[in-house]
Amino acid sequence: MADPMRIRAQASGDKATVRVLMSHEMETGQRKDASGNLIPAWFIQEVAATLNGKTVMTAQWGPSVSKNPFLQFSIKGAKAGDKVGVTWTDNKGGKRSDEATVS
Repeated sequence: MADPMRIRAQASGDKATVRVLMSHEMETGQRKDASGNLIPAWFIQEVAATLNGKTVMTAQWGPSVSKNPFLQFSIKGAKAGDKVGVTWTDNKGGKRSDEATVS
């Protein structure tokens, strides 16, 4: 399993800004190793975010996203103390879920 995501969620007025740093290699399947062999594709395919258990955002990603991707989005109606969860799934079946409290 990958390293934990770094999630920061800060409330401002009637919304919260969420910043997520994910740890993932994000291989495109087009690079070659030192021996000249293709490195297999390995990338995050789906990202989902929840606010207190309710899905508020989903995204479909592909191999063009950079290594250790950063994601930022806003959630209307979030307030201090709410729980924000982020989950990703990669093309090899790997999954990671983490959550943070809105401050």
